[in-house]
Amino acid sequence: MWGIRAYRGGMVASVQVLRPREVPLGGPRAMTVRRTLPARERSFVGAWCFADHYGPDDVATSGGMDVAPHPHCGLATVSWLFSGSVEHRDSLGTVAVVRPGEVNLMTAGRGISHSEVSTAGTSVLHGAQLWVVLPSGSAGIEPRFEHHVPPVVHPADGVEARVFVGSLWGSESPVSVETPLLGVEVVLAGGASLEVPVPDGFELGVLVDAGPVDVDGASVGVAELAVHEAGVSTVRLAAGSSGGGCCCSAASRSGRRSSCGGTSSAGRTTRSWRRGRSGSPGPTARWRGLRTGRGVLRSGGAHPGAGAARGAAAVAGQPGASRRSSG
Repeated sequence: MWGIRAYRGGMVASVQVLRPREVPLGGPRAMTVRRTLPARERSFVGAWCFADHYGPDDVATSGGMDVAPHPHCGLATVSWLFSGSVEHRDSLGTVAVVRPGEVNLMTAGRGISHSEVSTAGTSVLHGAQLWVVLPSGSAGIEPRFEHHVPPVVHPADGVEARVFVGSLWGSESPVSVETPLLGVEVVLAGGASLEVPVPDGFELGVLVDAGPVDVDGASVGVAELAVHEAGVSTVRLAAGSSGGGCCCSAASRSGRRSSCGGTSSAGRTTRSWRRGRSGSPGPTARWRGLRTGRGVLRSGGAHPGAGAARGAAAVAGQPGASRRSSG
């Protein structure tokens, strides 16, 4: 709903605020994430179709992340951590650990299976995961996995930023994207503010990690998602005296498919993986009893700060052909 005053589920000027819902990740006994996208009010922010925020969670209490091998196709996943670490394994044979300040980008394409398990050394887990729907021309491409450690930049006084997808403030990420995207974590000190440039024609989402954060006059709480429709050139973020933080997501609607991913070809990938026909680590038998992180990696299953603000990840896409950012 749109309006003049800020309220949950409503708008200030052109800012829509979506409240999260709690979802168990991987089953009823699994850790809980706070999901703002998709929502009843909207399914997409440009090409971004999924936004989860989790933590900070005491792993000894929550059990941490233990998501068994499951399939994806027709989308890309972006994993970003604020604390803790998670081990990723997939049917390409990839074994990688995502850590705070580092991005894992998995492009599922025609189909991939992967698992996610918090590591044994993780005591507090805190992060976000975002999904992007691939355009029709790229939905069946070969799957791939990429990892990048972006440098810290300082776009304003009291502000740190890490550009993990796309290009902004003179920093450019080398990860490949099928739709032009921008991904940035912004960390605001107490009382700091920042004007975030928004590419022409992009919708922008701001997922708050620590707050509240003022987004163009709307006060947005932790795990809430503020959304700007296309047409704005900049968005102002401001932290209170104790700081605040957020994840921003932006993209164009142009060329976007109406659904986020699929499971048919990805399901075949999972079955092949379990039989040892599709990449490493091979058949499920080799997974049983293999300790990765805090527990035993299982087969099967399905995925469905004081004084400083802990930041914003901005993702953006615009009309046009596939784009590869490099830096």
